[in-house]
Amino acid sequence: MSTTLHAPAPTTADTTAGPHARRFGLPVATCLVMGNIIGGGIFLLPASVAPFGTISLLAFGVLTVGAIALALVFGRLAAHLPQTGGPYVYAREAFGDFAGFLAAWSYWITTWVSNAALAVAAVGYLAVLFPAVGQHKAAMCLAALTVQWLPALANLAGTRYVGAVQLVSTVLKFAPLLLVAVGGLFFFDPANLGPFRATGQSPAGAVSACAAILLFSYLGVESAAVSAGEVRDPARNVGRATVLGTAGAALVYLLGTLAVFGLVAHDRLVASQAPFTDAVNAMFGGTWGGTLVACAAVVSMVGALNGWTLLSAQTPYAAAKDGLFPKVFETRKRGVPVAGVLVTAVLASGLTVYNYAVGADGVFEVLVLVTTFTATVPYLLSTAAQVYFLLSGQSARADRGRLLRDGALAVLAFAFSMWLVAGSGHAAVYQGVLFLFAGVLGYAAMSARRQRAAV
Repeated sequence: MSTTLHAPAPTTADTTAGPHARRFGLPVATCLVMGNIIGGGIFLLPASVAPFGTISLLAFGVLTVGAIALALVFGRLAAHLPQTGGPYVYAREAFGDFAGFLAAWSYWITTWVSNAALAVAAVGYLAVLFPAVGQHKAAMCLAALTVQWLPALANLAGTRYVGAVQLVSTVLKFAPLLLVAVGGLFFFDPANLGPFRATGQSPAGAVSACAAILLFSYLGVESAAVSAGEVRDPARNVGRATVLGTAGAALVYLLGTLAVFGLVAHDRLVASQAPFTDAVNAMFGGTWGGTLVACAAVVSMVGALNGWTLLSAQTPYAAAKDGLFPKVFETRKRGVPVAGVLVTAVLASGLTVYNYAVGADGVFEVLVLVTTFTATVPYLLSTAAQVYFLLSGQSARADRGRLLRDGALAVLAFAFSMWLVAGSGHAAVYQGVLFLFAGVLGYAAMSARRQRAAV
């Protein structure tokens, strides 16, 4: 199979897209990364890892090292191939059409299923602000669909509005998070921390078990690379945005979790359903923390949906340009792949309706678990592609020391990605593989069409 890249040339400013298309600068690209990494999970993470004790902070540190390595690799890859599509572009350049298709297909699955999950999760916080929403299943479903389609409409309005929504939502959601992460340190009580290892496991076992919960806290580090064609000076800004966004998210995760550990007694935190609410109440007293955290969670999830909706359309767009996805995904207006946004929103909406029709404990839950595996496939292919570029001499020329550093980073990022796969669980990997190979039939059809067109 040929490994010659036929992807489109690096995107330049689209002069026909009108005033609503605008390329992202470094600040918006950084917000895109941070906003996609930090969705709504941060509001439950401290309670999720509290049963393991404060050793969970060590697990956070280990994961942060892996995530930063992955971010640096994406920055190097984007400098080498600054094109929209990210992992798809890298995998296809290194290993050919089929690997590129698998990267695009698995990433697309991850985005639209995750969008449905984010919308459903947001309903729980909306019910705090508007109690009537949580009283009827139909109202909950309608609220989830609204949360999905508002970011989709912002995307359809053009990249100018996508960037604006992402910037505003990132600022708004970080205000209460930083209030706890930084302000909470002034109210920190070491007596609340509880034991270092609360489960009786060995240190290595406790870190691994805790990491299984935290592994996917950093999904989204590739966000700027996927949208490289919409970033100004991508060879320079994508790498910077990726590293800055990942480091910023890591700082919020670590400080926020540490602050909550020191504000809420360990036995109470283990049973908490809203740890940041309990932390704010411990800082200032009263019960207004619940409303504040609910607002922050909704803003956080809408911002994440805004960014993920853009990403869900970018990879199919790049693959469609190469004939590996249906041609309709090439449709582009105001700098946004319109068909990709619409198809993704429709699929996510259908999954949301199905979730409320059959209940949360069913196929929907299985599909969400599948995304924990499908999200790592593009990471593995991308890091392997970087190793290939370095060994084959196709990457930018550099001194021996730089090559050794880049090689070490690529190997570390590959190992981190393998750890993500292992953390998915056997059932998720099994279901994910079936989901991946379901797309092979589509690849066969698209390849046959390209072959006929070439004759």
